[in-house]
Amino acid sequence: MRKYLLFSLLFAACSTSRHPVNTSDVSQLRLLHKLIVPYNTTFNGTTVGGLSGIDYDSARNVYYLICDDRSEHEAARYYTARVPVNGEPVTFTAVTTLPMRDGQPFPAGKNLAPDPEAMRYNPYTGHLVWSSEGERIVNAKDTILKDPAVYEISRDGHFLDTFSIPSQMHMQAGSNGPRRNGTFEGLGFTPDGKYMFVSVEEPRYEDGSRAGLKDTTAWIRIIKYDLQTRQAIAQFAYKLAPVAAAPVPPDLFAINGIPDILVLSENQLLIMERSFSTGVKNCTIRLYKADLSHATNVSAIQSLQTDTHFTPVVKKPLFNFESLQTYVDNVEGMTFGPRLPNGHRSLICVADNNFSNKEETQFYIFDIE
Repeated sequence: MRKYLLFSLLFAACSTSRHPVNTSDVSQLRLLHKLIVPYNTTFNGTTVGGLSGIDYDSARNVYYLICDDRSEHEAARYYTARVPVNGEPVTFTAVTTLPMRDGQPFPAGKNLAPDPEAMRYNPYTGHLVWSSEGERIVNAKDTILKDPAVYEISRDGHFLDTFSIPSQMHMQAGSNGPRRNGTFEGLGFTPDGKYMFVSVEEPRYEDGSRAGLKDTTAWIRIIKYDLQTRQAIAQFAYKLAPVAAAPVPPDLFAINGIPDILVLSENQLLIMERSFSTGVKNCTIRLYKADLSHATNVSAIQSLQTDTHFTPVVKKPLFNFESLQTYVDNVEGMTFGPRLPNGHRSLICVADNNFSNKEETQFYIFDIE
């Protein structure tokens, strides 16, 4: 299946190698292939699914794909794969267990299991950094509070370290702090290897309500880290777009949030927003160019809803997957891939099937012209 799409795109993209690739003159993006990994595909005794993040290792010409299995099917893990840009099938080459601090696999159970969502390869260290959304369950039977986290591991799956999280990101039992399944979904490094950005998927309770159908006041935070100190050094306010479609029936669940980001420079991000509405088959995936150059550091602001004296991130729409005129599932990850035979750079996106036979593990391969 081949579909083609043109859209205006101006950004300075970085390579996952040590040397940034200048693509500031990009003007077109063309969808070359849409690939589907069959439901319940197995590899080395594991079920392939729940692929929530993807990153390209240019030195080895492989992709790292984190799986959001909370050790319910098999131990929490990530895959190494080859994703041919010529449309041939995706090939999985390795699966690696995500380690706890003591080196052991994460056990099943909401008390200890992570919620893996994003993974990036750092070519300056040769290490992988991945994020977990943690857990927040507060009901009459139980209270489980597990903070979101950012971990650093070796490529062969050895625990190395963690990153500190801002005080606003600690889970709380009351209507404070992050929402469940609404924390660290995207991350990426600046081309010079000095900084890391981590995106929060949904607004914290103090920062306001979730995105609604007509709402334009849903604020999330983008956190900037110093990679050398592993400390958060700034936060920026970013406004989510409204939910794209009404759920069916209209009183059921709907969401819009950030599933992934690509860091283009210290002040420029490519941001993916993913809107899902119950009863609507397609997800709406929208890409935005975000400029942090003049955004206020809101680290000291406890509520973006009540204290509005800040300058937010400036965002400009770039691309809506609806233009592809094909079934678009739960796309959650994106990465710049290798150069194509024509010399252009590629962009690869992956969809999380949630281990459901009603959803698809999809790969989208774009030609950035």
